Amino acid sequence: MAARKSSTPPGLKTPAAAREAEVRPSAPVPAVPTPQEPSSGASVRDARGSGRLPPDSKDRVPSVPPSSTEIERLEARVLKGIAGSPGVAVGPALVLGDLRASFVRRHIPSAQVQQELDRVKQAVHDATQTLREVSLRMPKAMHDASPILEAYEMMLADPTLHERVEKRVRHDKKCAEWAVSEACEEIVAMFGPPEAIERDAYISERRHDVEFVCDRLLRALVGDTAQHAVRLDEPMIVVARDLSPADTASMVREPALAFVTCVGTRTSHTSIMARALEIPAVVGVADALAQIRTGDMLVVDGLTGLVTVHPTDESIRDARMRSEQHLAFARRLLSARHKPCVTADGVPVALKANVELPAEAILAVDHGAQGIGLYRTEFLYIDRTTQPGEDEQYEVYRAIVEAVSPQPVTLRTFDIGGDKFASTFQMPAEMNPALGLRAVRLALRQPEVFLTQLRAMVRASAHGDVRIMVPMVASVHEMREVKRLLAQAVEHVKARGLSFEEHIPLGMMIEVPAAAVMADVFARESEFFSLGTNDLVQYALAIDRASQSLAAQASPFNPAILRLIKTVTDCGKKYGRPVSLCGAMASDPLAACLLVGLGLRDLSMEAAAIPEIKEAIRRLKVAEAEAIAEQALECDSAEAVEEVLARELAPRFIDLLAGLADDTIQSSRSSAPPDESAI
Repeated sequence: MAARKSSTPPGLKTPAAAREAEVRPSAPVPAVPTPQEPSSGASVRDARGSGRLPPDSKDRVPSVPPSSTEIERLEARVLKGIAGSPGVAVGPALVLGDLRASFVRRHIPSAQVQQELDRVKQAVHDATQTLREVSLRMPKAMHDASPILEAYEMMLADPTLHERVEKRVRHDKKCAEWAVSEACEEIVAMFGPPEAIERDAYISERRHDVEFVCDRLLRALVGDTAQHAVRLDEPMIVVARDLSPADTASMVREPALAFVTCVGTRTSHTSIMARALEIPAVVGVADALAQIRTGDMLVVDGLTGLVTVHPTDESIRDARMRSEQHLAFARRLLSARHKPCVTADGVPVALKANVELPAEAILAVDHGAQGIGLYRTEFLYIDRTTQPGEDEQYEVYRAIVEAVSPQPVTLRTFDIGGDKFASTFQMPAEMNPALGLRAVRLALRQPEVFLTQLRAMVRASAHGDVRIMVPMVASVHEMREVKRLLAQAVEHVKARGLSFEEHIPLGMMIEVPAAAVMADVFARESEFFSLGTNDLVQYALAIDRASQSLAAQASPFNPAILRLIKTVTDCGKKYGRPVSLCGAMASDPLAACLLVGLGLRDLSMEAAAIPEIKEAIRRLKVAEAEAIAEQALECDSAEAVEEVLARELAPRFIDLLAGLADDTIQSSRSSAPPDESAI
């Protein structure tokens, strides 16, 4: 099947004024444009013509000497990583090296114990102040990243850390730096062996958080804060072992072309902040520090996750040309974001957004979303020491609902467990967390916590069209218990005289094969279904969704998955239950058209993918989609399904698949979009 460019979660837009004089990175679909004039950001950033040199160079990183590439042409090499933030950047590297501070390990006399403890106390204060100052300097558009910095503040004040540090100072007579370093290493070790940690993206990120806090505290102790306030005197690509939110936020007004880090994932803080800044990023490049030195010319491709060191002139030209084409493509799609999403024969298909933060709801609407198909509430529980209260949750849900009103918002109850861990829950150690206590099972095990969330959701219903969705339902008993608790939450809200909508639709996610097979039975208990194909693939095919070695086999195009989807859509039609799909499958143009053929008329995806999926659906008639789906259901493998899709759809979607807006490519479509006047 034709190659498909990778999609990424939408970033949060920073003020346009800060970017007027520079060439910006692209996203699969550009970030928040104004209603009057859609903005999109350029697809390429490079040192040539960035137009953003600062007025002064005091205390800034000096211009780097010419790299060896300017003396003799070195052989180009490509480093593989993970696409953290979309866009392509071309420019020289600035290598920050390992951000860990160095210090002398020394024993202290008893008379100096209190002095060392006082130094630790002062260092905590200084590090906390630095984090708060960074938070205050962050642009308004990045305010949703503030909780990350607040979590770091709480970690700095964690009694566990302080007890371990004090023990090493008082009993082992170790200096403050040594005590902090050992205490942090001990806490990091509690996360498990490195090989196990790397298989769990969330645990890996929490380990990195501890390392960041340790680094911040050590630097406060030794008085070294220079690298946490990196300032550039020319456009450069920042290369480091890792970058904390504080590090990236401090470079908001710096001419950083891109970020390259040795560690991280698409959900790591570096990736999140890079997307917020609209700066290309490739993370998880394990040998970046060994292979790159300051001054080396780089091409950073945040779409493919590749970093080219010492690129040839031809490679640089190709990168710039491809980026310009992608920019034109993104602008064209965005310009049509408010056109109706209908098939070529006029059948409407609702496209909604999956979001995690309130600001993303605004982004989603601006990209043409017809509501929020999935709001992941579990992110309210992560990176904090206490669980969110009812009022706090209510304010967040209300903000989401009001941002998209009168469009609907589907709030998913917390999906904690598996690969999403929250320290505020006492989770048991399990051999296979994905099959253990998680999602609705955890909610029913802790009904008071669940009731707090349900009451907040009920109160939010007073501000717009709210639906509540329950994840990982596997038995009718679970759904009945949730209905009982929801009724109880409604009574609590009513008794307090608070406003709420009398009827709030309650639905369930179908991501466990048992739920798909029993969809006809669940139709009596659930008012709507939402297919979560990410987990459905994992459970139906018995393949860990985090397994890199089996990733190719965990395909949503497997005929078994398609048949399960068809079973659910048929049951929905028979029993009058709306069926939507909110998995990553919906973000692929070919898959989206196949889903329409399987009976789906409601898809939810990353906001950035909506204009592209809308364009794909507008080119296809329902009868054509159904014929393709029939062929796919008869296939015996995922590869065979992909061959069908490539044969039937790739010719007319060649521009969407390549991410290009070239006139020659567009003219090769086998069919054109429906005429606007006919709709």
